[in-house]
Amino acid sequence: MQPEETILPFSLKYDATHCQAYFDKHRASASRRVSNYLEQRMANKALQIATNVSSCLDLPCGTGRFWDRLFLSGVQDLIAADYSQDMLDIAARVRPLEQVTKTKLLRTSAFAIDLPDQSVDLLFCMRLLHHIGMPEDRSTILKEFSRVARGEILVSLWVDGNLQASRRKKKEAKRIRTSYQNRFIVPADQFEAEVTSGAGLEIVGHVDLLPGISMWRTYILR
Repeated sequence: MQPEETILPFSLKYDATHCQAYFDKHRASASRRVSNYLEQRMANKALQIATNVSSCLDLPCGTGRFWDRLFLSGVQDLIAADYSQDMLDIAARVRPLEQVTKTKLLRTSAFAIDLPDQSVDLLFCMRLLHHIGMPEDRSTILKEFSRVARGEILVSLWVDGNLQASRRKKKEAKRIRTSYQNRFIVPADQFEAEVTSGAGLEIVGHVDLLPGISMWRTYILR
């Protein structure tokens, strides 16, 4: 039985205009292109650790930014899912036709994935968990990922213990608090405990975007 779908405020902002801006921003400047290159490299290193990538759920897929990398890694059966239908529509429009025709698009939530148990070999989740501030919400998502994936789960998030996290914490301490926040640093030890004790998953390894510098880390879970 799937859990009841949870809707967080940040997910409601992705209308057609915002989704198009999301697609455009990763190619808008030299710094964005470098950032995209580094994220693609991090994803590639994590994918190389996975044992079977034949079928894959990319959630959230956004506008398909990682489809090239997934197909190059050996994915043959790709389900690209997102909560935003506008993201899916833009992905179908801007990505190469040969990729779109090989991809099943699915509008669904990470809290209640509209797929049967053990549907895919690999679950690929980039740029979601840094939006999830509550441990119980992360736990729900991780358990759903475990239900749907019969192999590895790749998840990226912001962790502490690096230069960017230290700088961000100092800025956050000075910032006026609002009732809503949509990006979070999770202590690595805390997240790893949530994975193993909370979700019953094994940590196979992790890949840092820039070790000691960047907040971005991708975990390989099984």
